[in-house]
Amino acid sequence: MDLDHDACYRAFQTRDARFDGRLFSGVKTTGIYCRPICPARTPKPENMVFFASAAAAQAAGFRPCLRCRPETSPDLGAWRGAANTVSRALALIETGALDAGDVEALAERLGVGERQLRRLFRQHLGASPIAVAQTRRVLLAKQLIHETRLPMAEVAMAAGFGSIRRFNETFQVLFGRPPGALRRGAQPEVSAQGDDALFIRLPYRPPYDWDSIVGFLAHRAIPGVEVVSPRSYARTIAIGGDQGLLVVRPLEGDRLGVEIRFPKLSALPAIIARVRRVFDLAADPLTIGAQLSRDPALAPLVAARPGLRTPGAWDGFELSMRAILGQQITVTAATVLAGKLVAAYGDPLPDALQGRVEGLTHTFPRAAAIADQDLGLVLGMPRARAKALSSMAAAVVADPLIFGARANLDEAVARLKALPGIGEWTAQYIAMREMREPDAFPHGDIGLMRALADEQGVRPTPAELLARAEAWRPWRAYAALHLWASDPLPTPKTKPDARQAA
Repeated sequence: MDLDHDACYRAFQTRDARFDGRLFSGVKTTGIYCRPICPARTPKPENMVFFASAAAAQAAGFRPCLRCRPETSPDLGAWRGAANTVSRALALIETGALDAGDVEALAERLGVGERQLRRLFRQHLGASPIAVAQTRRVLLAKQLIHETRLPMAEVAMAAGFGSIRRFNETFQVLFGRPPGALRRGAQPEVSAQGDDALFIRLPYRPPYDWDSIVGFLAHRAIPGVEVVSPRSYARTIAIGGDQGLLVVRPLEGDRLGVEIRFPKLSALPAIIARVRRVFDLAADPLTIGAQLSRDPALAPLVAARPGLRTPGAWDGFELSMRAILGQQITVTAATVLAGKLVAAYGDPLPDALQGRVEGLTHTFPRAAAIADQDLGLVLGMPRARAKALSSMAAAVVADPLIFGARANLDEAVARLKALPGIGEWTAQYIAMREMREPDAFPHGDIGLMRALADEQGVRPTPAELLARAEAWRPWRAYAALHLWASDPLPTPKTKPDARQAA
């Protein structure tokens, strides 16, 4: 990747936080790589080499700095154009796609060739997909060493290392010392198998509009599964047949604090990836805001909410059920139905977790538990929509990866629209929140058209809205959130796939 040496050096000289997470420097004389905000004295320019990612620096033989801790830098996923494939691949790697599979399988899921995927990674990140996965593993382990009292064996397991031996060898090679030597202090180790929750901090690039994202989630919180307050988001989780819960809170220093209770540490990378997705921690709000502010109608909205994010979904099946339930009724009514669905078919939390957070009682129903049920009688809803719910559950049972990343947005939407009960609006909504497509845009949404009405109250047609949104690419999903946030009117009862956010 072509990085201008003089410009990069100036960023490090001035400790420019705007480049944190998108630029790293390797110091030839020490063999260490740093963030632009590192408090250490800036080396001479001839002793520095620059990289677009931590993985590239590590692949070049540099080890992470112990002062600026690269593992705590914001992890940005703002590569666009052809590099959208890179963003999708990074999301899959973060959820463990290369833990059980290889690069060829990853490329196949993305609809590209293996050689093309490797080329895109080299072009945009300066490292291979395998190197990126390995770096993520090392940096997560390093963060757990610094921020928790977990025994080293549990750190290795939580970070995704296949064995303790491999874990020790990797740290010996990178840091010239065993992993335990990186931990400061002599406090006793605390196993995650006890009653204490695991606490981890996740960074983001400021500004961050916590109030907006928690308000969005609170309005749609599923009874029994989610509990939302102005300063916290709590929910039950289920991964691979195991149940747990987590609580997310805002912290000082541009971080979210996550309290996790889950029986299997090996699920930690997947849990972290999902939390990052729900709270959109990979976004670069300044870049997005600069693009959207070129539209005179959006500029004041961006100025009013500069840190607005696109809320993600914890699980694609849960989101699809919630979206279908919300067709033709209000958000509040859909939430009530979702609560009935959870009470009837959700799995109760084990006794050890009951009462940990008041209001959390069940995990969301598994697709297999719903696929063969007559939901119309239980939920008191029209037979057609009840059938759409059961059919969607059956489709997820048949293909658990049905909500996974696709080669491009159009392919993702087309595949979703082929599912029962999913039209254009719902497909775009799922692509926006579950597939994390930043350019997803439900152009038939009444709330969006209402927000752009002229002084006489005349709204644009869906076709006119879609044409205008061309200037907002590749951030149309964020434009939709700004327009929704500006609309003070309640969600109307309208046709499916022509309504405000479910």
